[in-house]
Amino acid sequence: MNQALEHLATQLALNEPDHERLRLEFGYDCVLRVKHFIEEPAVADCLFGLGQFLSGSIDRPRLEALATQAFHLANQHPGSKSIDGAGHAAVSATYAVANALAGKALQAAEYAAYAMVYGQGGYGAVTDRGSFEPEFAWQVQRLASLAGQKVRKESEA
Repeated sequence: MNQALEHLATQLALNEPDHERLRLEFGYDCVLRVKHFIEEPAVADCLFGLGQFLSGSIDRPRLEALATQAFHLANQHPGSKSIDGAGHAAVSATYAVANALAGKALQAAEYAAYAMVYGQGGYGAVTDRGSFEPEFAWQVQRLASLAGQKVRKESEA
């Protein structure tokens, strides 16, 4: 969905095994932007665990256990019965956490972008694709920054 992000990820070979840390850091940063939408304390604990892994406080087996738990929690989320978007933001943020923990950075970014847009009222996610642009631009800049690259604006490309 974020074509500029997908292009950058391809340039960086983001999915290569030796870029796991970059994927985890980027996914973590994306989710931190929407963590206020997380409703379940257990999901917040999983996100905290990813931060601990990145700081070296927990080991890989614990990270893997948290990733499994996060996907279980995401799949068990009751969803939203509201039309204001807040419940949808919580669902998307929960899936963003699960994907970030699994090292699926682009999926985490996509769910985080949806959470951000839904959290602003939700209607933009369905009716105004441009409502994603601020988050998409942040994501491209953040990944480039983490990778130590400068990103040229499309008008310069």
